[in-house]
Amino acid sequence: MEAAALSAPAHGHDHHGPPEANRSSRVEPQMLGMLLFIISEIMVFGAFFTAYFFIRIVNDDGWFPVNGVELPKLVAGFNTAILLSSSLTLHWAQTSAKNGNRFGLKAGMLTTFLLGFTFLFIQINEYIHVGFAPHDHAQGSIFYGLTGLHGAHVFIGLTLLGIVTVRAFRGHFTPEEHGGVEIPGIYWHFVDVMWIVVYTTIYIL
Repeated sequence: MEAAALSAPAHGHDHHGPPEANRSSRVEPQMLGMLLFIISEIMVFGAFFTAYFFIRIVNDDGWFPVNGVELPKLVAGFNTAILLSSSLTLHWAQTSAKNGNRFGLKAGMLTTFLLGFTFLFIQINEYIHVGFAPHDHAQGSIFYGLTGLHGAHVFIGLTLLGIVTVRAFRGHFTPEEHGGVEIPGIYWHFVDVMWIVVYTTIYIL
């Protein structure tokens, strides 16, 4: 009788091993990780913008034009429109994933990837024809530093979008399970917003 009483608690539950981790936040771990990563990236961009504003304040030559070379504002503006369009197509893909629209998901992801690739291609072509190198002057160093940092983030974003696009064509996402589209999408929207800040400060102001 006593032995039965002692063994009863052992059969009262099926859990084995350590207890589950306590989650005090309502945010999913993947989402929280992405948000923390974005915050750290904002700090990195902030360091570059600090150098940018320092150059603009202390440099007697001003910003641009330098040595008769002007920044290609028109090309950069066209490129900005391309990147902003990619945010719209990505939103289409995310909405389609939530609603179970397979065509919208695949078309939206593929279009977003192609627009992002076009942006990066135009950015590299701009470097080839801009007319100065990073070591020519302080303005050139800041220009290449900020736009290059953003370009690196675009490349990372394209890698994520490529993976999501392949998974979308393989039918991996459902209305119940679409975090694999949503979380990389947040990163891409961050890249788009950051480019607006870069474009406004570098090319317009």
